Amino acid sequence: MSQILIERQHALGLPVVRQHAQTWASKASDKFGVQCRYEAGDQQDVLHFEGNGIEGQLHVTETQLRLQAQLGFLAAMFQDQIEAKLNAQFDEMLQAA
Repeated sequence: MSQILIERQHALGLPVVRQHAQTWASKASDKFGVQCRYEAGDQQDVLHFEGNGIEGQLHVTETQLRLQAQLGFLAAMFQDQIEAKLNAQFDEMLQAA
């Protein structure tokens, strides 16, 4: 099983980056049919996602976003494209704030 790990440091604070992560989850669900479950915490939120050959978690803290994902067999054939798209989305998410 192929793995993707993406980490981004930020200075947005938890409330702002939480909103961005929830928006990202909504778009992933609407566009790709990925099922998402968001768990808000005091120091860290965790977004669990699964569907269409990918499953993982997005850890959201006051200073960092950390996405860990596992790709199924078919999705693994497109790992480079998936990873590039995720990197672009996270870059855009953090610049938009």
